[in-house]
Amino acid sequence: MPMPVEFVETEIEGVLEVKVGRIGDDRGFFSEAYSDLTWREQGFNETFLQDSMSMSAKGTLRGMHYQIEPAGMGKLVRVITGSIFDVGVDLRKGSPTFGKWVGRTLTAENGVALWFPIGFAHGFVALEDRTIVYYKCTNVHTPEAERALSYKDPTVAIEWPVQATNISPKDAEAPCLADAECNFVFKGG
Repeated sequence: MPMPVEFVETEIEGVLEVKVGRIGDDRGFFSEAYSDLTWREQGFNETFLQDSMSMSAKGTLRGMHYQIEPAGMGKLVRVITGSIFDVGVDLRKGSPTFGKWVGRTLTAENGVALWFPIGFAHGFVALEDRTIVYYKCTNVHTPEAERALSYKDPTVAIEWPVQATNISPKDAEAPCLADAECNFVFKGG
């Protein structure tokens, strides 16, 4: 019998909180983190081409990353160990939420994942040491399509819950939204 999955709309169209069932006992728990058949039955019709994983120390900020079209990449993000504050910024031209952000705390304990469709810059700050984040991606890493958005852009105004203490030079120097290259178009309702 397939395990239940629940897709919860967030304040930005297209971004979903994903909650999968867990069966627990004195040994721990078991969960189907992803089931193509079950998810398609619930209307989630994305195809994943690459899985990626990162480990970060507390205070590490990774983001805000995206790939421009035709190499756009949707991401399903979950935490394996530790916790993060996970954020997506809408970069879809014509979207009523263009330049707005959505963020959630994802932990190994709460088991919640976030789905960011193509057209979002994605990033997170690690809230614990040795935090492992696992991503399912709808495209492959394409270096020539890589772009980044400033995590501290005052027009986007992401409310990070902690100050980042470890940031790559690429992320520290990323352009603000007004200067960022993005070629996504909103296709929603």
